[in-house]
Amino acid sequence: MTESWTIGRLLNWTTGFLKEHGSDSPRLDAEVLLAHALGCERIALYTRFDELATDSVRDAFRDLVRRRSAGAPVAYLVGRKEFFSLNFEVSPAVLIPRPDSEFVVMEFLRIAKPIAEVSVIDVGTGSGNLAIAAAHQHAGARFRAIDRSSAALEVARRNATRHGVADRIEFLEGNFFEPLPHDVRVDCILSNPPYIPTGEIPNLAVGVRDHEPREALDGGPTGLEVVGRIIVQAGSYLKPGGQLILEIGAPQETAVRKLVEERGEYELSPTIRDYSGHPRVISARKR
Repeated sequence: MTESWTIGRLLNWTTGFLKEHGSDSPRLDAEVLLAHALGCERIALYTRFDELATDSVRDAFRDLVRRRSAGAPVAYLVGRKEFFSLNFEVSPAVLIPRPDSEFVVMEFLRIAKPIAEVSVIDVGTGSGNLAIAAAHQHAGARFRAIDRSSAALEVARRNATRHGVADRIEFLEGNFFEPLPHDVRVDCILSNPPYIPTGEIPNLAVGVRDHEPREALDGGPTGLEVVGRIIVQAGSYLKPGGQLILEIGAPQETAVRKLVEERGEYELSPTIRDYSGHPRVISARKR
């Protein structure tokens, strides 16, 4: 007799299949994709293991698993990713938010806590995750969020509306600080800029290399071209005592700190390390 395809059996089979196809988290991937196909929360699967999956659910799930096994990121397949305990819409127009980027938000909140109304610029906002998470946590924060991709800004605007902060974030299309009036001065500038050296892009995991937007990854020949431009230009837009907060690649700590020091207008704070203990955030105060 043929064994029926229950929710539990689907999960077990798919976990093994995705593991064979290179997934780093095959069980989690299987659960997220099946919950999406079922239209339920992932936790609800645990009470439905013995439930038979309908043909339509199996068809939808099969397509998701096929695309995942070919390298498509789970976040793009389900259209969302959690960041700072908030659900963000994501699409191939934006970089998928990473947990390590939460350290940028935490550093901002540490600095901004005593400031009732804090003005902020987010350079390269993408999905808007940094600005939106920060504004969600700090009721007095007002952001100008810049991105050169109109498609990314559409995603970011929807995320800001979803989380009730759209009235405190002005989204601007353009490169670096170009969309801003020259007389703007803010309390803080933060960014998760592209910082992967161009030559390393082909060596990235297939899900990143072939699916995430290259312009959000490629930091130029050394990986420091975009970071360096932000460091040079940020000082013109920071108030005295204002803070620059940058996410960096783990091997770039020494080089980025040197770039900041060479400007002579910043006072560096200790480098902030991520969940794995790697250097992740450079924070510096304008003198």
